Amino acid sequence: MRRAEGSLNSEELKDLIIDALDDAKGVGIVALDVTELTDVTDYMVIVTGTSNRHVRSMTDRVIEACRERGERPLGVEVEEAGEWVLLDMTDVVVHVMLAAARELYDLERLWSDLGRVTSDESETATT
Repeated sequence: MRRAEGSLNSEELKDLIIDALDDAKGVGIVALDVTELTDVTDYMVIVTGTSNRHVRSMTDRVIEACRERGERPLGVEVEEAGEWVLLDMTDVVVHVMLAAARELYDLERLWSDLGRVTSDESETATT
């Protein structure tokens, strides 16, 4: 979408992020293709962490993996209690959340009209 020449395209970036989250033992990784609904981003990736420390660790792992490939975050927003981190990688927005926050905000339901790409235990499928 808005990638610089020579950088990863949005699908490659999404895959890199999913791999980093999977390596960090992220739970219930979901990638939503939002290209038809918004011009702000191409994908939203949602993942659950098991603790505040796990949420932060996954966020750090994604940032590290992206930097290794020359990608830098546009922004990182941390909810005050550390239950939710929003990582803006321009073409991919990552929501790293504790289970209670994920259930409360139910982002998947908000974007339920979309095609869904999921990753569970290193397996990626389109549904």
